[in-house]
Amino acid sequence: MTRFGVNYVPSKNWWYSWLEWNDTEIAEDLQAIADLGCDHVRIHCLWTLFQPDPAMVSPTMLSRLEQLLDIADRVGLDVIVTVLNGWLSGFDFRPAWIPEQASIFSDQAVVAAEKLLFTAIAERVGTHPRFLGFDVANEPSVLISETRNITNRAEADGWAKEMLSHCEDVAPGKFHTVGMDHVPWLSEHPFSRGVLAGTGSATPIHAWIFFTGALERYGEFGTGTLHLTEYMLELAKAYSQEPTRQVWLQEFGIATEWAQDLEHDDFAEKAALSALSVDGLWGVTWWCSHDIDRGLGAFVELEYDLGLFTTDNQLKPTGQRLKAIMEEVRQGKLSARAERTIAVVLPQGRTPGLDFADTFFALIDEGKKPAIVLEENALDHDYLKTRGIETLVRLGE
Repeated sequence: MTRFGVNYVPSKNWWYSWLEWNDTEIAEDLQAIADLGCDHVRIHCLWTLFQPDPAMVSPTMLSRLEQLLDIADRVGLDVIVTVLNGWLSGFDFRPAWIPEQASIFSDQAVVAAEKLLFTAIAERVGTHPRFLGFDVANEPSVLISETRNITNRAEADGWAKEMLSHCEDVAPGKFHTVGMDHVPWLSEHPFSRGVLAGTGSATPIHAWIFFTGALERYGEFGTGTLHLTEYMLELAKAYSQEPTRQVWLQEFGIATEWAQDLEHDDFAEKAALSALSVDGLWGVTWWCSHDIDRGLGAFVELEYDLGLFTTDNQLKPTGQRLKAIMEEVRQGKLSARAERTIAVVLPQGRTPGLDFADTFFALIDEGKKPAIVLEENALDHDYLKTRGIETLVRLGE
């Protein structure tokens, strides 16, 4: 059964709540999320608060994290703990103790400190009944720039493997992932698609219609906008060497300033149903649970109204629509899974950007449900049979 959840953003004080801690407000938020019908939340640590020194993990933050999991247990929610944040909602929370020119992906002293943080969290909550697992970092690819965290492919891929291996060492048997944004999937980047699709417990996907360029390319009601979730998930499946590997729609959402005519609840329904048609889908996790209080003035405009709830825990129409979908799925009234007997072949060396995705979306317009196959797998009959693929479509055909 597909899991449903949200990226939890506290209704009061955003994730500065780690400092301005109020367990009553956290409990009200999580109860509202549970009442919505969710079974899990993905939460975000702020690296600067949890690890103020490379040799120190804050006992106060660890205690509050444990309290949050205790509250989640009382309302029946599992928790994925995203740790190295790092990048979150438009801000780079890089700890001050990291030297200016040090890369968080390759500097050995920094990596050792990162491992210390995971170890400390695992010792505190790793056996908690509601601890589902670690998400290593939120969109770490965003942190690579011309001046900071400069890294190459070997270092980036090596870091992802090393951190996931450490997560398994300190919290064995849990659900561990790396929450990457769209850039490594749709363009060439130090993090490789093959490693992202082959490490950890599942492959997380962030399918944002604005940041990917899909909204501009296809329009508010275009197939490429409403089925972007499906394309990104199928792309992740194509790069996996395990045909049955799970994929996770870890982030998707819509901001008011992006759409003039497309209603948020209509988008949420179409994007969710598109994702639910993908075989091997672990879960659907909306960004985010709550709007951000406009009393906090530093966020860009789009960040303030991404929630399913207002800041006083009132469920918005988008939340109502997703709640109905969750109920129908769990009651067996809605089964969106689709057989994919046709697949678009991605030529070797071709970057699977939106120009390649055009063919995928054109097939959807024809009433088909396509998969994606890498050129190197296109002649592997056992592989194709395992995935149920009977017909291959090559670009230009």
